[in-house]
Amino acid sequence: MHMNILSCTAAELGEAIREGRTDAMEAMRAVLEQIDKTEEEYHCYVTLDREGALERAARVQRRIEAGELTGPLAGVPMAVKDNLCTAGMRTTCASRMLENFVPSYTAEALLNLERAGAVLIGKTNMDEFAMGSTTETSYFGVTRNPENTEHVPGGSSGGSAAAVAGKECFFALGSDTGGSIRQPASYCGVVGMKPTYGTVSRYGLIAYGSSLDQIGPLTKDVRDCAVVLEAMASHDEKDSTSVKREDMDFTAGLLEDVEGMRIGIPRDYFGEGISDEVKCAVLGAAECLREQGALVEEFDLSLTEYAIPAYYTIAAAEASSNLERFDGVKYGYRAPGEEGLHAMYKRTRSEGFGPEVKRRIMLGSFVLSSGYYDAYYLKALRVKNLIKQAFDKAFSRFDVILGPVAPATAPRLGESLGDPLKMYLGDIYTIAVNLAGLPAISLPCGRDGRGLPIGLQLIGDCFQEKTLLRAAYTWEQRAKSTSGRAVSRPGGLAE
Repeated sequence: MHMNILSCTAAELGEAIREGRTDAMEAMRAVLEQIDKTEEEYHCYVTLDREGALERAARVQRRIEAGELTGPLAGVPMAVKDNLCTAGMRTTCASRMLENFVPSYTAEALLNLERAGAVLIGKTNMDEFAMGSTTETSYFGVTRNPENTEHVPGGSSGGSAAAVAGKECFFALGSDTGGSIRQPASYCGVVGMKPTYGTVSRYGLIAYGSSLDQIGPLTKDVRDCAVVLEAMASHDEKDSTSVKREDMDFTAGLLEDVEGMRIGIPRDYFGEGISDEVKCAVLGAAECLREQGALVEEFDLSLTEYAIPAYYTIAAAEASSNLERFDGVKYGYRAPGEEGLHAMYKRTRSEGFGPEVKRRIMLGSFVLSSGYYDAYYLKALRVKNLIKQAFDKAFSRFDVILGPVAPATAPRLGESLGDPLKMYLGDIYTIAVNLAGLPAISLPCGRDGRGLPIGLQLIGDCFQEKTLLRAAYTWEQRAKSTSGRAVSRPGGLAE
């Protein structure tokens, strides 16, 4: 085997395995060797199932050779965020509370990928219970950005994004509650997609905010994103929010053609707070798409300033409800030495949860409490509805909304934890997508002066993933032909 396996995308590797130029075992060994070299520095994984991964690869290879597995992901090694349940393999949510929890079932999205022949390596690090934007709140330690190890990889799916960027897997799954796939994808220079709410089953995803959470892929390029999403999306009767869709042939959107596509750029996204380098790169990408035949226009999205308070009110309320089950009684951590039930509850939750999780539980309990429910939680739900109406109005004019993923590139390790509010404000461009249940994709569109990746965000109307993939694929192909750099900032856009 003479090919450079680690340089392959997931789709390229799958093709090489089908054609016999390599096999699933060789691919898995190559990834495990890479992990041996870099994992101590990057810390992408919480659980690495080395022996199990090799056994699974051998089984898949036998099925490939028998003609049972012929799909594009057969034999391709993958990683999964550690809030997706895996039968027989611990699922910790990067928390002391679930440090030794081993589920009896596997998340539906992962089962779909395993049916397609993808091979699980292990579980990636994350912010505890997906609450954070830097992967620094993990009980198991921080993950570092492979692009620059002095910087964070983003969060909460930072381990998955870093594993893809660091070639420690060929693709990974993350979950996105308010940008937790797109923001780490932006920081690590990979592609990340949050599908329309309900497209991918949430069965087996340990919930943070049930009305906001959605599982999605982190990949090396746009083609891989479409291939992985197509393999894992399905209607699931076990998930009451799962949607029956007939249009899940997402690879059909891989067309280099934006002729006549209407692209809107919200002026609200380019005001105070965004770095000049991010602004220049993102608007350069917009100009590039205009040169390819898209109709690019500025507009006022409105309500942007209300998205963060509405999101954190709703997400914290749902988190306080979802996490009340972790009380030391049935499973998970239990504080030793307490005889009284309520004392055991209190100590277990005090010791089992980290500071950020406790902060959000307390906020959620407050906004749901008597006397404050109407003033905060119901008001946030009304704002959520208004935000959805604002997007509906925008999509009556545009096919795609284009903007940044984050106001700046990846901060240094330790910069964000001391100021939670500043960390929350970093989600300003991503959280409205979750409030409205929309699909969105993050893809690289250049680098700043320190060499850190900048992310471009494309937002689509509900169930319009193929339109998003078409715009993203067109930009990506154009960027490759111009050395991956965004073109210079155009005049007239968001000046």
